[in-house]
Amino acid sequence: MITSTQNAEHYNWGNQCDGWHLLRSDSLSVIQECMPPATSENLHYHERSQQVFYILKGTATFEVEGELKTVLAGESIHISAPTRHRILNNGATDLHFLVISEPKAHGDRVNL
Repeated sequence: MITSTQNAEHYNWGNQCDGWHLLRSDSLSVIQECMPPATSENLHYHERSQQVFYILKGTATFEVEGELKTVLAGESIHISAPTRHRILNNGATDLHFLVISEPKAHGDRVNL
């Protein structure tokens, strides 16, 4: 099946952020997300899921265990369980990225 943001299941999260489920299974999740400027998610961790964030467009700031890391378009960052983390868009343009979770992160998130 060919999937894109045009035909994938869409959801809203945070403050005007968008997500599209490109692949949704118990063992693997691939989501494309878009964050407007000056948005962020809450600090959290996953008990079982590891995640890879791949930046498609824009510049992402990650808080990982209290340390800030900048990830540019064309780069990725791996977050292992149970690492405390969050993503922020401190830039002036929309941030587009993929988040790949193994196993799926839905139901595995602990907000701090």
